[in-house]
Amino acid sequence: MKEDFLNYLWENRLLKGRLETADGLEVEVVKTGFRNADSGPDFLEAQVRIGTTLWAGNVEIHVKSSDWNRHGHMWDKAYDNVVLHVVYEQDSATPDLPTLVLKGHFDESLFDDYHNFINTKGWIPCEKSVATVQPFTWLSWLDRMVAERLERKSVSVVKLLNANKNDWEDAFYKLMLHYFGLKVNNEAFEYLSNILPFRTLQKHADNLLQVEAMLFGCAGLLERDFSEAYPLLLQREFAVMKAKFGLLTMPPERWKFMRMRPGNFPTLRLSQIAQIVHRSGNLFSKIRAADKVETLRALFDVPTSDYWDTHYRFEAVSRKRPKHLGVTTADVLIINAVVPLLFHFGCQHADPSVCERAIGFLENIPAEDNAVTRHYAACGVTARNAMHSQAMLHLFECYCKRRQCLKCRIGGLLMKGS
Repeated sequence: MKEDFLNYLWENRLLKGRLETADGLEVEVVKTGFRNADSGPDFLEAQVRIGTTLWAGNVEIHVKSSDWNRHGHMWDKAYDNVVLHVVYEQDSATPDLPTLVLKGHFDESLFDDYHNFINTKGWIPCEKSVATVQPFTWLSWLDRMVAERLERKSVSVVKLLNANKNDWEDAFYKLMLHYFGLKVNNEAFEYLSNILPFRTLQKHADNLLQVEAMLFGCAGLLERDFSEAYPLLLQREFAVMKAKFGLLTMPPERWKFMRMRPGNFPTLRLSQIAQIVHRSGNLFSKIRAADKVETLRALFDVPTSDYWDTHYRFEAVSRKRPKHLGVTTADVLIINAVVPLLFHFGCQHADPSVCERAIGFLENIPAEDNAVTRHYAACGVTARNAMHSQAMLHLFECYCKRRQCLKCRIGGLLMKGS
């Protein structure tokens, strides 16, 4: 027996026969309560009538009654308001707590259906039937998934804000640099953001050359001999900035160039970051004021410095080609840096309109094309926009991949249909 399955039975009222506690008092489920996604009892704000008394409180569910003590709930104050302990079988008494035993009070074939469902071979258990779910049900569940994803990402945002004394501009700078590196160089860019504070760059934001010098210098990419004028100028400027601010230099071998498109080389990205800092100043303030995706894209619509029109790496001349950041990369930054930070800002300041605006940005960005969205499309479910594709990523990572079908509205509906 699985605890998830017992939660499913309770939540969907799939119990039958006269329900009674282990000591013979009749139990009537008035309200099952709502499932708790955080730590603590499984269902909150339930109402159950035990004998002649109506109890309001929380419900905890286990496979065996001994799990109550094994999990240490008797010492946890979060469980003080549990009014009913629901178990599959009772193997020990739970003192001072009414216990409802479910064994024999549900259709046992349901468990067989559940077991067969989650053990179906394939990419996800419901891949052959998911397309039969009504569009409205899908859309409402995707709304829930994107909210869960943003709440999950808020954990990283909170860590950044705790570390920098609630500096939202610095938090965005760190998030932006992390996602500038894509998957290949995100750790290197994150390292750079930690040794080169945003406030240091801001002090010289009006001087593009000095901003570039600090970025390239702290990145460790100026630690070599040069013959061209531009990198030599960067070296001289960085020597001044390093002495002025006590800047650190990271190992240059952290940067990866192999198996990357030249347009994504970290050298070009660093130049583009310098342009963003130089042109935008307090970037998060401008993000908060933006009401359209086009406004956000314009903030990231920057070129590299002229030197990089004919270079991808220092001292290696290439055919002349202007290198703008591009809409695709701008959308990656909006999806992964702008929206999570803005959403958390709205939550922290109790402003639902900001949260809605953040999600609205996702609705106006094309869906991401990745292995997960392509798999769902092959199952008959297509992402219409970035909100859907982000929701699908969360659905796959937190539900489908873990076979948490009974916690999923889609899986629960399909289980009922089987």
